[in-house]
Amino acid sequence: MPSRESVQNTHISIQIRELHGALIDIVSFMNQPQRDERMVKEAGISLDRALFPLLVGIERRGPIGIVELAAGVGRDYTTVSRQVAKLESLGLAERRQSTADRRVTEAVITPKGKAMTDNIDDARERYARAIFKSWDAQDIDELVRLMRKFADAVNDEPQGLAGL
Repeated sequence: MPSRESVQNTHISIQIRELHGALIDIVSFMNQPQRDERMVKEAGISLDRALFPLLVGIERRGPIGIVELAAGVGRDYTTVSRQVAKLESLGLAERRQSTADRRVTEAVITPKGKAMTDNIDDARERYARAIFKSWDAQDIDELVRLMRKFADAVNDEPQGLAGL
């Protein structure tokens, strides 16, 4: 008869595999270029698709260093630096020297950029309402709570251990 611990470990292994698969499905969906194009169109804004995740990242996580922003979107620092310069030329973001570390250039959202991300948030909410229309409010609350808990745990782990 297998030990209870062995059965439990097998169950956890299956759950981790399922979680990993779900994360891949979600990330694959979120990274679809056509999804960003639809979101921009739904938000009623004009913005190059390559700039979309950067603008949102700056608004959500800013002020944020350009290097950190590049790592967050999986792009090269020099590419992101040029793209942030484009956002700056459009009046959507500004680059400045970090007050904490003068060697760091960081990006911050402008009022015009914030207005644009507010439109994006409105469009995102319309999409989310459609996705969750058949869900109970408690299930949505639980999903949000657990996703935040998971994201915090992943962010607290050393880099080598966080790669599910």
